[in-house]
Amino acid sequence: MSPPSLIDHHPNLTDAAPVALSYELFPPRSPAAAESLWNTIRELETTDPDYVAVTYGASGSNRDTALELVHRLVQETTLRPLAHLTCVGNTPQELAEIIGELLDTGVRGILALRGDQPKDGAQPAAGSLAYAQDLIDLIRRVEQRRSALLCAGKIAVGVAAYPTKHPESPSEEHDIEVLLAKQRSGADFAITQVFFHPEQYADLVTRARRAGVTIPIIPGVMPLTSLRRVTRLAELAGVEPAPELLERLAAADTDAERLRIGVRATVDLANAALEAGAPGIHLYTFNEHQSALEVLDKLALPRHSRSASRRSAIARRQLAS
Repeated sequence: MSPPSLIDHHPNLTDAAPVALSYELFPPRSPAAAESLWNTIRELETTDPDYVAVTYGASGSNRDTALELVHRLVQETTLRPLAHLTCVGNTPQELAEIIGELLDTGVRGILALRGDQPKDGAQPAAGSLAYAQDLIDLIRRVEQRRSALLCAGKIAVGVAAYPTKHPESPSEEHDIEVLLAKQRSGADFAITQVFFHPEQYADLVTRARRAGVTIPIIPGVMPLTSLRRVTRLAELAGVEPAPELLERLAAADTDAERLRIGVRATVDLANAALEAGAPGIHLYTFNEHQSALEVLDKLALPRHSRSASRRSAIARRQLAS
């Protein structure tokens, strides 16, 4: 039997372990959207998240705006960007160039995704990558070539996980095998797609751990404040939200009432994930800060102390604005 560890003798070291906090943003599609997004970014920055994910369109459809947003986050904020990157339809050479651009910008975290298959039936270019684990392998090869520039550091590579069966998957068991393959390729952590029922996150973690997945699995939580958005994402995920939530959102007379109902449901969902051992919470903001901040306020997450230098940088930026 192994001797007890230091943590075994000091349970308080784990009882109040800090919970990671992150948000997801997408590149703006117009000048007006950009102005609104940057207002959201400044509001979210005050909460000192551990990172902010920036989405990347299928086949790099919004590559320039995504890279511009990532660059500005590095240069103009205290936020750490986690850059999404999809591989379907791109060759290893093209992707290696993009990875290099991200690293040159200062990015040290990449969310490696397969991306959506072309809907027009077009065939991907010869030699293009087909799976997320292939992209992870490529990221690690680029990292190895740049180890001197990275001071022998390491890129944090995240991947997607699915609490319910992926729409293109034959089974939930297959999804777990794919997650395990991503881990073997070098993934460091996973973020789940949207889910609507508390037990779905805990069930995913249980199945993953039994299969040998050891990387952290972070629940991705969407503020359930928009009936249209909830309905649309339910269609995409193939999972029905709780009927009573849909009924309450539909019956609400005001935006304020819908916000209250949705925030309460989201907090319950996030708390259930935390009780199941979630190491963090990833909030899908849809470039809006109000509902995300309302959820965060009511979650009362145990968070690490913000460093004096980061507090000072944020305060200076607020005074200058």
